[in-house]
Amino acid sequence: MITRIVKLQFKPENLQDFLSYFDTISGVVNSFPGCYGMKLYQDIDHPETIFTYSHWESSDALENYRTSEAFGTIWPSIKVWFGGKPEAWTVNAYFDGFAISK
Repeated sequence: MITRIVKLQFKPENLQDFLSYFDTISGVVNSFPGCYGMKLYQDIDHPETIFTYSHWESSDALENYRTSEAFGTIWPSIKVWFGGKPEAWTVNAYFDGFAISK
């Protein structure tokens, strides 16, 4: 399993446009074959900074999404609202303290 973290910067005037749109498409990504789930995070001090955090079966599964019709529709729709260049990382967990139940 891999984790994909994407940092998105939105123009302040377009942040609500993105969040409203995200509500309509979140299930598309979350249920895409090979995706184990996705979260959306919003920076507390800079609300126009958004992070997506998703778990994927493999790099191939992520690539299948990135070359899919769904991604080809979603990405052009949101990139017009960007206020900065997106950044992305594909990572493996070195330590997962969330797995510890208390």
